[in-house]
This record gives sequence, C-alpha cells and structure tokens, in this order.
Amino acid sequence: MRGKKSLLGLVSVMLCFFVMGFVDLVGIASNYVKEDLQLSNSVANVLPSLVFFWFLFFSIPTSMLMNRIGRKKTVLVSLVVTLLALCLPMFGDSFPVMLAAFSLLGIGNAIMQTSLNPLTMVVAGSVNFASTLTFGQFVKAIASFLAPFLASWGATWLLPQSGLGWRMLFAVYLVVCILSTVLLWSVRIKEQPTEEHVTSLASTMRLFGNPVVLLSFLCIVCHVGIDVGTNTTAPKLLMERLGLDLCDAGFATSLYFVFRTTGCLTGSFLLYSLRTRTFFLISVLMLATAMLGMCFAKESWMLYAAIALAGYGNSNIFPICFAHAVQSVPGKQNEVSGLMIMGLFGGAVFPLLMGLASDATGQAGAVGVMMLGVLYLLTYTNRLR
Repeated sequence: MRGKKSLLGLVSVMLCFFVMGFVDLVGIASNYVKEDLQLSNSVANVLPSLVFFWFLFFSIPTSMLMNRIGRKKTVLVSLVVTLLALCLPMFGDSFPVMLAAFSLLGIGNAIMQTSLNPLTMVVAGSVNFASTLTFGQFVKAIASFLAPFLASWGATWLLPQSGLGWRMLFAVYLVVCILSTVLLWSVRIKEQPTEEHVTSLASTMRLFGNPVVLLSFLCIVCHVGIDVGTNTTAPKLLMERLGLDLCDAGFATSLYFVFRTTGCLTGSFLLYSLRTRTFFLISVLMLATAMLGMCFAKESWMLYAAIALAGYGNSNIFPICFAHAVQSVPGKQNEVSGLMIMGLFGGAVFPLLMGLASDATGQAGAVGVMMLGVLYLLTYTNRLR
C-alpha cells in the first residue's frame, strides 16, 4: 500500500510537470497573435516577456508561502491560477485578452516552478532528486512539443467548426490541467516541517551571498532566455530565410522540443554515468554550435540541424543548475528554490532584447543576443563539482 501511494504521488507530480510545460506555448502562440493582429517583432515579443516577467515578483513570496501552507498546497494554488489563464482565450483573441491570459499563465507557472521542484524532492528523495528532476523536465517538454501541433491543427482544421482556431490548444490543455488538479488534491504526500526563521524578503535575498546560489541563478537566467528565445525565433528564422508560412514554420518549435524532450529523457540516464561537469560542458558546446548555425545557415537542413542541436543542448541545463544550488544550502531549500525560479525572469529580458535586435538587423541579431547567454554558461562549467 505504501509503495502504491508513493507511485501515485510520483505520477501526480509528473502530471504537474506536464502542466508546467504549458508555459512554453507562449512561443508559438505569440507568433499566431503577431500574424492575427499584424504586430511588429518587438511588440509580439512582449507576450512571452510578460509571461516570464512575473517570475521576478512571485518566486520569493511563493517560497515564503510554502513555509506557511506546505509545498503541495502551494502547487494546488498554482494549478488554479493556470486554470484561469487557460480559460481566458476561450472568450476572444484581442491583445488585452491575450495579455491577461499570458500574465496569469506566468503567475501560475512562477508559483508552480517554485513549489513543484521542492515537492519533487519530497516524493523522490534527495538521492534521486537530480535524475527525477531531469525526468520531470522530459515530461514538461512533451507538453511543449505538442503545443505547435495543436495550434496548427486548430488553425488548419477547426477554425470553421469551433471559431477557436489555433486557440484550441488552450482548451485541450485546460482539460489536462483539471485532471492534474484533481489527482494532486486526492493524493496524500507527507512533508517534513520547514524551518520558520527565514520569512522575509531581505533574509532570502541574502542567500545570493553564497557564490553557488548567485552563479546558478545567472545560469538559469541565460538558460531560460535561450529557451524562450529559440522557441520564439525558430519559426521566424524559417519564414525569413526559407519563405515558409507560419503553419509550416511552426514545425521548427516542435523540432526544438522534440530534441529537448529527447535530451531530458537521455540526460536522466547519462547523469548516472558521466561526470556532471563533463555532461554540462558537452551541452553548452552543442548550444554554441547551434547558435552559429542559426546565425549564418541559409540551407533548410542546416537550420533544422541547428534548431535540433539547440533543443538537445539546452535540455539539461536547468536541472543541473537547480540541483547544484538547492543542495548547496540544505537547510533552506524552499528559499533557494524561490531564488532559482526567479531566474526564469531571463525569459522576459531576452525576448525584449531579441525583438529590438531582430527589428534592426533581422533574426541573426536575435540569435546574437542568445549567444551572449551561451558564453556565460561556458564560464559556469568550471563552478560545477
């Protein structure tokens, strides 16, 4: 019976990771909104930036909330906010509606990412934490991978019948989010009491005095900036250089997530056999090669290869950095988790800079912004034990 409860707890957590992946629909969704409303690159990139903007403000308060109500209840709060975000696009696709939906999606995801990762440690144990977190990223990537297909399917086949078009993906993910909420609510997960002495913003921010925490935070800023940037820019690259329309170019986002999904799955096994530093370095070198390809390639196969390499190379950066930071301060895991998830704010900074660069110089300029993040990741390699 105990093993059955543990398995059910793990399944409920993995389904939450799937819901966490909904945040990646902002890449393909922003492209459809750009096309529907005839927006510029810089204005369209406000949407993914807005999603990740909220990580700056909600991550640390969420870590404090976990200390008060527990990790499971905090994840349930995030699921409810995500449900509201997924409902809004059912009522229209105007820019204000999409801004509100993307804001709620960002808030819900900020709360979820801060609380779900520590909850995973409760369910999986500290010994298997890094590999379980990597497998969770694999499950999350499945949701990310499906989003462009669902959007294309809705835009191509369902527009006359439903009136939703590409927004059908919100309806599908809404159903999954409801199932995840019910399952997690019904499962009993025993949590250890948390320390009560860390309750203020100032005391949590002081954890940046730990070099591992600070450098890991910057690592996550760059990782998420590259992730959201590639997610958003890959279709634009194919449209700019190959002359494809959005429905066909949306395949680039799916390709990225196919290889990111594959990387998460294989990474959970490779981390058992390779040194963390070696595996991280290989991943960063893949990213560097991918950026060069996206910047200069003009042939379709080279662009596809670069996008795929970016997906695989970026797939395991987050769990390695997150686990490294959390395990460096064992007594304050909730607070460190909040700081690390605040690093997802990089998903707000990078697209804004990339939008400005692409309006000025084309999509190669956007790739150049991501390359700066790759260079930082390369310097982080020597910090890993």
